[in-house]
Amino acid sequence: MKAVKIPYDQLSPEALQGVVEEFVTRDGTDYGEIEISLEIKVAQVLAQLKNGKAVIVFDQETESCTVLTSDDPLIKTLR
Repeated sequence: MKAVKIPYDQLSPEALQGVVEEFVTRDGTDYGEIEISLEIKVAQVLAQLKNGKAVIVFDQETESCTVLTSDDPLIKTLR
């Protein structure tokens, strides 16, 4: 995987919102018995990005973004 970390604060508010919304609406991202609204999911991910518990990663090969926890082993290999 050829990927780079993207600082969330380097994205425009619109781009950040789009990346986070796309991430939280992907297949397989809805867990548990209680349904959580899109707004709450987005707010939770934004909070994790802002407090350093999550990182946006751009995969140059697939030209796509994802959000990983900051303790994910892949993060240590990225610039």
